[in-house]
Amino acid sequence: MRAADVIGDAAWRRREPRVQNPLMATGSLALKFRWQSTGMHSADQRAIQGVVNKQKHWRGLKRRHTIVAAGALVAGALGIGASVLASASPSPSPLAASLSSAASPGSAAGPASTETAVPLHTDRGNIVDAAGKPVTLTGVNWFGFETATFAPDGLYTRNYKSMIDQIVASGFNTIRLPYSNALFRAGNTPNINYEVNPDLKGLNGLALMDKIIDAATARGLMVILDQHRPDQYAQSDLPDTSTLSEQQWINDWVMLAQHYRNNPLVIGADLHNEPHGEATWGTGNPQTDWRLMAEKAGDAVLQANPNWLIFVEGIDNYQGQSYWWGGDLAAAKRYPVQLSVPNHLVYEAHDYGPGVSYQSWFQAKNFPDNLQGIWERNWAYLKDQGIAPVLLGEFGGQSVGNDTEGKWQTTLVAFIKQHGISYTYWSWNPDSGDTGGILNYDWQTVNNAKLDLLRTYQAPLLPGTDRLK
Repeated sequence: MRAADVIGDAAWRRREPRVQNPLMATGSLALKFRWQSTGMHSADQRAIQGVVNKQKHWRGLKRRHTIVAAGALVAGALGIGASVLASASPSPSPLAASLSSAASPGSAAGPASTETAVPLHTDRGNIVDAAGKPVTLTGVNWFGFETATFAPDGLYTRNYKSMIDQIVASGFNTIRLPYSNALFRAGNTPNINYEVNPDLKGLNGLALMDKIIDAATARGLMVILDQHRPDQYAQSDLPDTSTLSEQQWINDWVMLAQHYRNNPLVIGADLHNEPHGEATWGTGNPQTDWRLMAEKAGDAVLQANPNWLIFVEGIDNYQGQSYWWGGDLAAAKRYPVQLSVPNHLVYEAHDYGPGVSYQSWFQAKNFPDNLQGIWERNWAYLKDQGIAPVLLGEFGGQSVGNDTEGKWQTTLVAFIKQHGISYTYWSWNPDSGDTGGILNYDWQTVNNAKLDLLRTYQAPLLPGTDRLK
């Protein structure tokens, strides 16, 4: 672990599960960490479990830190500060209000239909609209709200509407928006350049989130809210921590479900990011069984907003077989999540490549042909067997070339396309130290190689966007 940096208050952590999945041979499984300018990134922070993993040395970290820290320092020089504001439930955006209740036939990943009915629900292995037509989510993660930035990253150098316009122009239809519960408490001063974002001045917390979400949904983007960490400092095994009780975690979700009830393009709740460590599945222990916690929170959310989808991630270890944090859903068939409102459950997995940690299956003689069996066992079977839809909520890497990481990433995109699995790519941001992002470090231009790969599997925006232009 690297100590917090003075300039950016950044830190690095890595993690390792306890036991390797026999399907993938033996060896420790150290999982990804990420870095960003203010506060450890929640998905970056990994509790060390077991022996020290062979972690590759990361090069260029100071260079990356300098780029992001420079943006933060510029923003600081321009003046940062906002008071805590209450935010009333926002009115529906013009596009959200205009969406019809009728949908026309067609593949979700094919040409856009003339109309798509909202709200969404599920039907066996598919996410569907109100008319039962399949809808595929193909989006990106835009992180920052969950850190001490208290805003989506990049707003210290760029206008938020311009950023969202570029997400749309890049062909994505969904944003997964991570947050921490500290965002809704006092003292959350956002890091924003108000010269380029003048209409955000004086906003923070939920009011600032409203502006970002309103701009996104007005352009036809769907939004998934992701409880990524309990506070701005670190990720947690389970929602109940020293700074956040399980009941407060549920209360915050109920508040958000009620708050965004009038915006049908805010489509659901990713209840807790990457359960791991002490998290179990199907044990019946109310202190550790993540499935039971997800049912309790999911039912409360659906009581407040019965139109939302409930995204439930996997864990990292089941019956001695370990995988990426949030990526092991092997127990979900035997011990399914059962919600009080049927047809609103979406399972979610996270999956990463050798650029995060070089694991034994990346060195197998039959790589990358061995990957399909690994993905099937851990999460894809839920979609393929019609049990429930699956969202691949995080995956990403620096390379899409002919090296091992590139082969892993291109094979994965082809796999989820073949199986019709929704995704949100990690990440839109460039400042994810082990994966990079769609944007380059100038926060303006895109990584064309990554975008070209993802464009082979993109679904359309919900229709009606053109009426706003």
